[in-house]
Amino acid sequence: MDKIRQNTLHGEVAERIRNMIIQGTLVPGCRIPEKQLCEQFGVSRTPLREALKVLAFEDFVELLPNRGARVVKLTKAMLKNTFEVMQSLEALSGELACSRISDGELTTIEALHYQMLAHFKSGDMQGYLLVNQQIHEAIVLASKNDVLIDVYKNLNKRVRRVRFSAELSNDYWSKAVGEHEAMIQVLRARDGAALGQVLRRHLRDKVEVSALDEMAE
Repeated sequence: MDKIRQNTLHGEVAERIRNMIIQGTLVPGCRIPEKQLCEQFGVSRTPLREALKVLAFEDFVELLPNRGARVVKLTKAMLKNTFEVMQSLEALSGELACSRISDGELTTIEALHYQMLAHFKSGDMQGYLLVNQQIHEAIVLASKNDVLIDVYKNLNKRVRRVRFSAELSNDYWSKAVGEHEAMIQVLRARDGAALGQVLRRHLRDKVEVSALDEMAE
């Protein structure tokens, strides 16, 4: 892994640690290996600890008095509550996007959709999940509502490691692809009410998959 240039400092450090948590390299409950990460990134303790403060604000890590930091364990209650808010945000973003999306944005989302279908057909789940994430984020951006976008981004950071990394059963995966097909159809038709309903149902289904059931209360 390349060392981080000094002029980017704690922002890039935070992003790298955040990705390590999302990808499971740093697992829930584990201590953050500060010395190891400083050597790996080529930075001093100061930007690393500033990055950890950012990640603590985002609920990725917990700062321990005089004992460093550890990765936060996501609880079922916290995820359930967050997903309930995300359902409303995505539904609203879909309603707004249908009246505000540009032809170019729609073309981009359609292209992403076909990429996602190709990953599905080849059985490439990680590729599928990556493009899936890009589609949801593109619809939110197409809402053209800066407040909604900021709130969504902050909440999505909190749940992204579950939302876009859980293993999907074949039945759920097929159902999710069908819901994405419906999303594209109503987005093309600029039917905001219908897209809001599809997005709300789609995310509600995500809450019900096994990633939540396996977690402690």
